[in-house]
Amino acid sequence: MARTGVLEETDVSAKEAMEIKKQLRRLVKDIVEEEDYRVETADEAIRALSSLKDFKTSKQSLSFKLGGGVHVPQEFRCPISGELMIDPVVMATGQTYDRSFIQRLLNEGNRTCPQTKQVLAHTILTPNHLVQEMISQWCKEHGIEFPKPVQDIGEEVVTSADRDYLNALLEKTSSSFLSDQKEAAKELRLLTKRSSSFRALFGESAEIISQLLSPLSPGQVATHPDLQEDLITTLLNLSIHDNNKRLVAENPLVIPLLIESLMFGTIQTKSNAAATFFTLSAIDSNKIVIGTSGALKPLIDLLHEGHPLALKDVASAIFSLCTDLENRGRAVNAGAVRVILKKIMDGVLVAELLAILAIISTHQKAIQEMCELGAVPCLIGIIRESECGRDKENCIVILYNICFSGRSKLKEIKEEEMANATFSRLAQSGTSRAKRKAIGILERLNKTGSVTHTA
Repeated sequence: MARTGVLEETDVSAKEAMEIKKQLRRLVKDIVEEEDYRVETADEAIRALSSLKDFKTSKQSLSFKLGGGVHVPQEFRCPISGELMIDPVVMATGQTYDRSFIQRLLNEGNRTCPQTKQVLAHTILTPNHLVQEMISQWCKEHGIEFPKPVQDIGEEVVTSADRDYLNALLEKTSSSFLSDQKEAAKELRLLTKRSSSFRALFGESAEIISQLLSPLSPGQVATHPDLQEDLITTLLNLSIHDNNKRLVAENPLVIPLLIESLMFGTIQTKSNAAATFFTLSAIDSNKIVIGTSGALKPLIDLLHEGHPLALKDVASAIFSLCTDLENRGRAVNAGAVRVILKKIMDGVLVAELLAILAIISTHQKAIQEMCELGAVPCLIGIIRESECGRDKENCIVILYNICFSGRSKLKEIKEEEMANATFSRLAQSGTSRAKRKAIGILERLNKTGSVTHTA
């Protein structure tokens, strides 16, 4: 997109425009830095921006011309380049710049904010989604194609300033003042959420995780719920980074604290602890460490508790852990079958829980419990009524395992086939795996003389 303009002289009330800009900066900073900002704050930001747009439209104040005579608001232009921002980001001082220009300055070793001249506490750049959305909307209104971000500036650079800032925050978590601990925990939570380079810093030393968790004493993790939530969420953010997964799981403090958080945290802490178990279990060795720790029982208890905010994270964690054969037995012994089947019968998280039930149905005790709890008619009903091919597939997998574990349920399955040809139809129209299992059931029934026809 061609840019041909220059700044124009303005004779409007600069003082009034400046006050509105200050208000907008404050609102945008609040939105960027607060994870749970108020909707009213965004509305105020939009109104402030609208006022500035009115100034520009009426008197062409603080404007910049693009090709075709379109005036770009000052707030949409990078303070470094003077051009329309394509990828606006916020730096440590709260100022917004176009990423390509500020990153280039950082890569050259500059460690001060171009506008405020403050020395940067760190060089993490946070996307300014609100400003980017407003720029995008403005471009649409003016028929301008929003350009793609520049891709030649390289990855985020980890600097000594970043390491120093991390060390300073970790020192604050060890402070004897609770206010310092909470302030540092909140900042660590935000930085590890925003920046992959900051997450990577934690992998440079095995001691960093222990320093991070120092405020959480075993047995007292729920004393300060907000501090606990921020630190457990930081663990979740760190566990997303592949190189951190083993380091986090093998730290002796982590899994016991996660288990306590599943049991005694706020619902958000419980959900994030479950999500951490899920991300850590992407590594097979971690599945074993987590399984032998006793984590499956509190995960299943949390599933039974049934809070909507935590259900998906808990189900994901249980499924991932149960891809390990020994963990299936641990889950069954912890009461997984009864809890999962009750949720399915209640129509709660059916797809996810059927997947878990299918994977643990290779365990003999699981099959016995399912039969005792009325799983067969429930699963047959889902096959008949559901429109989801994956749900049908998981149901037939479970029924296949039941069929081949003994003869006790063959009569019930035979009667369903004779009355509705349920398995014959699935053998023709199901997923490839569902077809194989349905055909296997029909062959089993034929060999025992239960039916006289197959698919």
